[in-house]
Amino acid sequence: MFGKLYLLGLLVLVGAFYVAGNALNGYLPKPRYDGRIVGGFEMDIKDAPYQISMRVRGSHFCGGSIISKNWISTAAHCTAAIGNVASRISIYMGASSNKQGGFEHHVKRIVQHKRYNSRNIDFDFSLLELEEAVSYTDSVQAVALPDFGELTADGTNCLVSGWGNTQNNSLSRELLRGAHVPIVNQRVCDAAYEKYSGVTPRMICAGFYEEGGKDACQGDSGGPLVDVESSLDGKPILVGVVSWGYGCAQPMYPGVYSRVIAAREWIYEHTGI
Repeated sequence: MFGKLYLLGLLVLVGAFYVAGNALNGYLPKPRYDGRIVGGFEMDIKDAPYQISMRVRGSHFCGGSIISKNWISTAAHCTAAIGNVASRISIYMGASSNKQGGFEHHVKRIVQHKRYNSRNIDFDFSLLELEEAVSYTDSVQAVALPDFGELTADGTNCLVSGWGNTQNNSLSRELLRGAHVPIVNQRVCDAAYEKYSGVTPRMICAGFYEEGGKDACQGDSGGPLVDVESSLDGKPILVGVVSWGYGCAQPMYPGVYSRVIAAREWIYEHTGI
């Protein structure tokens, strides 16, 4: 059982960069390495124009979200995996495929949350400042951030997206996929993960708690969890950043995301957004 706990997306073996489960420092079991969105569907990037692919030497290893023309939101465990060196990563956006098309952007600097804890994956937030501003199109748009103090209600229907595989490993990782998942009550999720030290107030859970079946897994770390029931200025609202969980779409173990509202002031402090 412990061998199936994973840190979402903490896997890359590209050129000289090797990322293993060591970020867990022995506190959590070694993460799983098979990437997929479970129970999902193919998506057109125009239906999630805020979605980006973070790449190391051309290979996708984490997701992220456009939050303005100059800033990307992702997970701290993604940037920690490449030593928080901005020159090691490039950002691709505007394409449903993570292998062709789209627009490449380079990263000027990485701002990782100073309170990020690799032992329990708390404060799993990083911001990427781009060297050049993004040009918005119908396939490249910013997602909205929640208003200060705004909480997402239990049961809210959300969309998680990324380039992880489905459970059928014959299906390509190339095309963007998504899955609709409801927000799970915080106390219920904390109890589910009690043996893994629970979840903190900086985390939010989503998935089908009793039956499982839909979830985000490796390859989708850092990517968006958006509220599709609400909008702000006509844009979906980013409520979570794909972070970690037990297995993939397992009953009683919803996916765990970094709660964006918990870092809202920190985001404003560094980006002005």
